[in-house]
Amino acid sequence: MAWRLDPTNVGTGLPLEGVRVLDLSRVLAGPLCAMIAGDLGADVIKVEGPDGDPVRGLAPPRLGEDSTYYLSVNRHRRNIVANLREPEDFDRVAALVREADAVVENFLPSQVSSLGIDRLRQQNPDCVWISITPASSGGPLANQPSFDLLAQARSGLMGVTGMADGEPTKVGSPIADVVTGLYGAIGLLTGLYAKAQGRSARHFEAPLLESTMSALINQAQGYLSTGENPQRLGNDHPSIAPYGPVATADGFLLLAVGTDNQFARLVQVLADEELTSRIEWRTNAVRVATLVDLSATLDRIFSRYSTVEWLERLATSSVPHGPIYDVAGAFAQAQIRDGDFLGTMDTPGGETLAMRTPLLIDGVRPALRRGPRRLGQDTDEVFDR
Repeated sequence: MAWRLDPTNVGTGLPLEGVRVLDLSRVLAGPLCAMIAGDLGADVIKVEGPDGDPVRGLAPPRLGEDSTYYLSVNRHRRNIVANLREPEDFDRVAALVREADAVVENFLPSQVSSLGIDRLRQQNPDCVWISITPASSGGPLANQPSFDLLAQARSGLMGVTGMADGEPTKVGSPIADVVTGLYGAIGLLTGLYAKAQGRSARHFEAPLLESTMSALINQAQGYLSTGENPQRLGNDHPSIAPYGPVATADGFLLLAVGTDNQFARLVQVLADEELTSRIEWRTNAVRVATLVDLSATLDRIFSRYSTVEWLERLATSSVPHGPIYDVAGAFAQAQIRDGDFLGTMDTPGGETLAMRTPLLIDGVRPALRRGPRRLGQDTDEVFDR
């Protein structure tokens, strides 16, 4: 059995054209990692068990028989069904591993043992192997199943998300899975580069817990350097003010005033007597320390006009600001609506709009070449049956 490139991945001119990636992963972080490789031109084959990737059923919403959750991270790959517990199927997958440049998987350590994943790795020692894990191997959480929400909770991310007097709040998108998938993709690309340079860097582990904790960035470093435990601040920033929403006559506007010079321009534009007289607010440290007073003053000023009016007044001010959109509003803004970030993708349930990769390569955004496939749609072709 030979791994023949799919015609949709031939002649693309994309950076990873000709690279073969075997996707043994499920749900989100692993499939996202493999999808990024596919977006960049790799020939990806996804292996699902007889029951399919469980994310296929995470609906509503769905398009046709598949959840839109599944559709979001499973484009640019052929789809085969194989039961690794069956010797014949195991041997077929092993043959693919022998020809793969990279493999992505997210099996628990117990599953690695029971399914013979180490035996698969031995088929191709030079293959770049990406393991998406619950937590770094060898630790007490390494063999405990985990999901995005659990990672957000355990990582401390929920501890700094939400209103100060409210309950801990998860981020509205599966940020833990996304960050982990991106680290997996970094590992995959790094491994391919190292291999091309004749260096040894073959097994990359992207642990969900540690990857999510890395997203704490400044919050984590503040704690590690000072011992001060960050608290929930709602939409306020721990180190910058004003850096959040202000109330307008009919809604909200976001201010992201990151420097003292930007605040000085804001004061000039607003031309409010009280704001101008508060000389102490010229420095960010004082603004952060007196945020409650500052916010009340800004809300009073901005409540004079509507959001649209303030957007017009601030348009040429060089003060960082912007509207606060819901999802529909984000897709309706001219930058997105009139650009090429959205494209049409074919799916088993029909065509749909989808986000293309955010990456531009030499000024060009790669096209959507193929959407997600039906469960096992390409099994016979790939296995020469």
